[in-house]
Amino acid sequence: MFQSIPLRLITKERKQLKKEKMSKIKFEDLLEAGVHFGHLKRKWNPAMAPYIFEEKKGIHIIDLNKTIAHLDHSAAALKQIAKSGKKILFVATKKQAKNIIAEKVAEINMPFVTERWSGGMLTNFATTRKSIRKMTSIDKMKTDGTWETLNKRERLFKTRQREKLEKNFGSIADMTRQPAAIFIVDILKEHIALNEAKRLNIPTFAMVDTNSNPKLVDFPIPSNDDATKSITLVMDYLCDAIKEGLTERKNAKDASAKDASKKEAAAKVEVKEDAPIAETKEAAKVEVKEEAPKTETKEATKVEVKEEAPKTETKEATKVEVKEEAPKAEVKEAPKKKKAAPKAKKAEAADTEETKETPKKETAEVEAVKTDEKEA
Repeated sequence: MFQSIPLRLITKERKQLKKEKMSKIKFEDLLEAGVHFGHLKRKWNPAMAPYIFEEKKGIHIIDLNKTIAHLDHSAAALKQIAKSGKKILFVATKKQAKNIIAEKVAEINMPFVTERWSGGMLTNFATTRKSIRKMTSIDKMKTDGTWETLNKRERLFKTRQREKLEKNFGSIADMTRQPAAIFIVDILKEHIALNEAKRLNIPTFAMVDTNSNPKLVDFPIPSNDDATKSITLVMDYLCDAIKEGLTERKNAKDASAKDASKKEAAAKVEVKEDAPIAETKEAAKVEVKEEAPKTETKEATKVEVKEEAPKTETKEATKVEVKEEAPKAEVKEAPKKKKAAPKAKKAEAADTEETKETPKKETAEVEAVKTDEKEA
């Protein structure tokens, strides 16, 4: 039923309370408040036998030593719940307890129910939230000016509705989710709230009198649930424990916030110290980047040289090829010249023959002319 609260944490808190002497409650105080008075013998519940000290004048007397032990146990559990930041719902609708609960619980800012317990307040929590939203919507109408546009009858209806909702749900208006625990005064009168809490597996704390069954409650506190002094004493003790849990939570939050701020400040200081180093590194990077283009240009020239080198090699190769082809051409031209030489000799011979023939022709012509003249 109460697995949400580890028992080791509760025992640890209980031991701590004993060490710090937080148990402000004393045996004498409980006696004066009448916490030990139970109901008549004929009204008793046999399940309460372990918590009954004796019977006196037809009335059962509660063992206050067990009351103190159970009070410490419950206070430790409630303190742990409050320290975790969860809500505890207080329920007391009987006349003797309702004003005390409303006064004490309002100080620790916890939800409480002192009027009629509406059936399904926990099991049908969605409907409960709708009723609370309706109440807040009426409050909003009064602030945004729409309230003035309503006629007299509508205003009267809304005001009555608002009063009714405030009476039943006003104290739990800030409870946006189901509570982590529920504290009940007189489980016989608040049996519906107890059954709903058990159905939802919510841890239950209760003041249990001799006419009640303590087995129905997770953390029973055997005490007189009818006397106002008894209820006030028990509520003071439990509310002090819850206050301590809330203050511890607040201190832990403040400490964590301070640690976070210190870490941020240390980080800023480290950043400031690292800034010159980063600047030097950036300067070095800039220098490296500036040197990088130089190396790139050098590499580019090397690449160009390497690219030109193959070109020169190809040129030299072509020159070598040309040189190799040149002897071939000379070799080819040489036989051509040799072949052309006989032809030239023949032409010269023909010329010499012609030159030899021309004087002969001339002499023949001269002789012919002379013969003609003689004949004439």
